[in-house]
Amino acid sequence: MLSMQARMKFGLVRDPFVDDVAGAKDVYLTPGARFAAEYLYQTARIGGMVALIGESGSGKSTIRRLVIKRMREENQKVRVVHPRVFDKTRLTAGSIADAIVEDCSTERPRRSLEAKARQVERILTASSRAGWSHVLMIEEAHDLTIHTLKYLKRFWELEDGFKKLLAIVLVAQSEMKEKLDESRNWSARELIRRMEIVELDPLSDAGQIAAYLDIKFARIGKERGTVIPEAGCDALAARLRRQTSQGVVFSVAWPLLVNNWMRKAMNLAADLGADLVDADVVNAL
Repeated sequence: MLSMQARMKFGLVRDPFVDDVAGAKDVYLTPGARFAAEYLYQTARIGGMVALIGESGSGKSTIRRLVIKRMREENQKVRVVHPRVFDKTRLTAGSIADAIVEDCSTERPRRSLEAKARQVERILTASSRAGWSHVLMIEEAHDLTIHTLKYLKRFWELEDGFKKLLAIVLVAQSEMKEKLDESRNWSARELIRRMEIVELDPLSDAGQIAAYLDIKFARIGKERGTVIPEAGCDALAARLRRQTSQGVVFSVAWPLLVNNWMRKAMNLAADLGADLVDADVVNAL
């Protein structure tokens, strides 16, 4: 948490990292994240299967919300199916069918799996012929069982002539890569061989960290440079780098980690009486 002392020190009546996204203008997209957002948008509109994979706090859910918001603002005729089961380990083919019925019609789901399957196909076909596309979006998809993943291909195969009736977007943490590894899960190879994977990268350098923080501070009426100058961003980028045993250096500057480190650095600056979160403050963490 941002201490009251730090808030007073930097003149902040709001924490710039809490409830920090109210719209597209509050989101910083790296080139990779911008590509991911466009990929999900086109998949939702046109069809296909894609897994958006990233570390915790990498911005996956933000990108999903941006895509949905863009489709609504552009009046795209896309119906988004979003299963509400909190525990994704308990998400089944039956509950996915129920979600499709609930989100794409005014009907109530049938009881038997055979009746559900016929109902889903009938509803999606009628909706498609009325000009609608459909996309199944599942968050926390890394918790899905292999059994459920296998059945996703059956939903994707629903079609009216040559037109697929349902696109599939999975939003998941990095563990998903293991589940989409054919050598580990041979029984799910039909899905795995057709699933596209888009991975989110962290903020790669001081320039991206500065641009990200520019947006966070601007939305509360503060200039980033009055809190952390360029040298502080350089130091923060350096602190958020790691090195493999083979000597390969990589960034772990995921947005959530940047937020947490900035809070700690601002708290420390206030404790030390420093005017800014400069390189000395960051290196003292």
